[in-house]
Order: sequence, then structure tokens, then C-alpha cells
Amino acid sequence: MKRIFIALILFVAHITYSQNTAIAAGEKLVYTASYNMSGVLNDIALVTLETSNIKTSKATLLHLKCKAITYSKWDNFFKIRDLYESYVNPKTLTPYLYKRDINEGGYTKNVKYTFSHKTNTVKSVQTKREWVDKKDVKINSGTRDIVSTLYKIRLFNFSSMPVGTKKTFTVIFDRKEISAKITFLGKETINTAIGSKTCYKIAVSSNESEVIKGTKDNLIWLTADENKIMVYGKFKIPVGNGELKIKSATGLKH
Repeated sequence: MKRIFIALILFVAHITYSQNTAIAAGEKLVYTASYNMSGVLNDIALVTLETSNIKTSKATLLHLKCKAITYSKWDNFFKIRDLYESYVNPKTLTPYLYKRDINEGGYTKNVKYTFSHKTNTVKSVQTKREWVDKKDVKINSGTRDIVSTLYKIRLFNFSSMPVGTKKTFTVIFDRKEISAKITFLGKETINTAIGSKTCYKIAVSSNESEVIKGTKDNLIWLTADENKIMVYGKFKIPVGNGELKIKSATGLKH
């Protein structure tokens, strides 16, 4: 089940260096996560993405929050209560602090990354019950956490990208850098819970991750407008396959 949720986030990740013109505080996106069991897709969890402003003594940061909660009927089978957070520069979405607090079938873990972009290092703290482990991790310039990467995709100018264009990006997860690649497949109009949407269709793959292998197995659809929100995704991982479908979208900037 852990791999399923990692895939829901990782297979939609991409890094760019554009200024933020798509995302504002107060946005809320809600999705249904489905997983294929014995050939039948079952709705197993609710995934929520939210943004808000957080004031510190030095600046105002954009707080990006991602929650995954299994529907009650699945809790006895495999209960998930996951929270992923990133605190970023509101103009560039550059991360300063990342937190991960998970409870998956009784397995708990708490992670905190503090980014130092001047030295290209991450100070990490991992906690499992009473066990605490601290470690500094060297990263490449531009490496991001999963949550800030998830939002960064929406700043990319797909409208000027030729079909077949490939781009690479790097994410740090479990103290390791993972390189991945996107391929722009063009536009496609699909029906969603929030209406018919013309979308940018994108494939995501990686030779370094067990989660997103395959060149056309992990696909996402972003609205071809100024918001570029994800409305649909299909993923395939070693333990199965599933979908992510939007339920509602509120507080959009445009």
C-alpha cells in the first residue's frame, strides 16, 4: 500500500524554473484513489491537496499539504493516514521544509527535511516511535521533495512544447535522489467530475525507481488552462495498477 501512495505522487512529478503564475493560497483539490483488486477497480482512499499562507519571522511561505485517508470500509483491511507537507517560496515554489507523517497498516514513520540550497544539502530527521536518526544528505541543484515537485509541474509551459518532448527531474525520497523523465504526449479531451476538460497528456517513467517503471504505464492529464490542475491519472506499479480521479476543485487562482 505504501508503494501505491508513493506512485500517486511520484508519477506526477516534474521540475521547472518558471515563476508561479498558477497556484495561490486557498486552493483545494480532492481526488478518489482507486486500486485494481482481482480485475476490479475499487475506490480505496481520498487524496486531498491544499494550499495556505504561513507567516514566519522572516517571510510568508506557501504551505502545500497532501493527505491520503482510506475510506472507512477499507480501514480494517489496511488503514492509511498519511500526511505530506512542504513549505515553499510562493513565487518559485523552492522548498525550505518538508514533512512526512505516515501511518500505513500500523507502520508509522515521521520524516523532516530542512533544505539548504546554498550548500545543496538536506538536514534530515527520521523518527519511528522512540527511535530517532539524523543525517545530512548531499543533493544536486534543483532537487526537490515530492510535494513541491508535484505542484511545480503546473508552472511548465506545455503549450509551447512539441509532442514527444522529454524532460528529466530529480526528487529526494527516503534520503535518496530519484531521477525520472516525462514525455509530453499532446492534448486530449476527457470527461471528469468537474466537467469535460481539454488536457495535456503526460507519461512519466524512471529507470531508478521500482514505483514508476515502464514508458507508457504511468500517465497524467493536466487541464490545458492557466491552472493546469491534474484531473486524472493512471499508474502501474509492481504490486498492481490503479487510477486517481478528481472529485472537486475549489479556490483556483484562475
